[in-house]
Amino acid sequence: MRRERVVVLALDGVYPFELGIPSRILGAADGRYDVLTCSVDGRPVRTNADFGVTVEHGPEALATADTVVIAPVAPDRLTDEVPGDVLAALALIRPGIRIVSICTGAFVLAAAGLLDGRRATTHWQVADRFRRMFPRVDLDPDVLFVDDHPFLTSAGAASGVDICLHLVRKDHGSRLANSVARRCVVPPFRDGGQAQYIEQPVPEQGAASTAATRAWALERLGEPLTLADLSGHARMSRRTFARRFHDEVGLSPGRWLIQQRVARARHLLESSDLTVDQIAGRVGFATGASLRQHLHTAIGVSPQAYRRTFQTAR
Repeated sequence: MRRERVVVLALDGVYPFELGIPSRILGAADGRYDVLTCSVDGRPVRTNADFGVTVEHGPEALATADTVVIAPVAPDRLTDEVPGDVLAALALIRPGIRIVSICTGAFVLAAAGLLDGRRATTHWQVADRFRRMFPRVDLDPDVLFVDDHPFLTSAGAASGVDICLHLVRKDHGSRLANSVARRCVVPPFRDGGQAQYIEQPVPEQGAASTAATRAWALERLGEPLTLADLSGHARMSRRTFARRFHDEVGLSPGRWLIQQRVARARHLLESSDLTVDQIAGRVGFATGASLRQHLHTAIGVSPQAYRRTFQTAR
């Protein structure tokens, strides 16, 4: 079994928590990954906390990487230009290698021109600043992570966990990713996007949650659920339900349903031999063509290609 080499680049001002995420998550994947940490000069790195970290490797480790992770730095370190030593370190990465950023690490990739014309995300609090600095990047601040191969970008803090689990799932299938999640006591997949974490006005006293209706809908994905069905179950008007749902989840009810149906379809493609049309029926898409369209929109591949990849990994 070949072990994937993952090299994490730690820059001055790095967030210690996020710096450790790749080692913690990927290190729990049954020996499938070797995770190394490097700095641009091999010297200790100052964090944004009251301590520094000593790394074992210099920038030459980047030349050996199968995947590179750019750890985030404090916002006061963000610029629209890449320092010379950082640019020199990035130049050591082999062409076509997968590069992942956590949180504000996307600023480093964007400043280096690597995200021009690509879809990306970063922490919602710095999204407006990112747009002003890098107008050529298609920023989506509503999602937890974006996979625009070979570049993957993620939102703040815990989204580093999400994107590392995504790497395990993409490389080795859902079974191992779920096992890693259980070992690390984290959810294998989080619903919704960043919008659910953006500061919102405090709901009126006694406001009901849509959580019970979401759980109810997940048990009935094969049925043609409508906004009327969902709001009726929640005993709210359609308008109130749609507004409250978006406040809690960060997505419209319709978009959330599509996301859940695609997720269920991906699981069935990985774990069963059902035909595409059969899977479409089970998850609530009217036809196999509809499933193909939504899957391609979500992850850019056909059901057959997805199945070949993940059933082989399985």
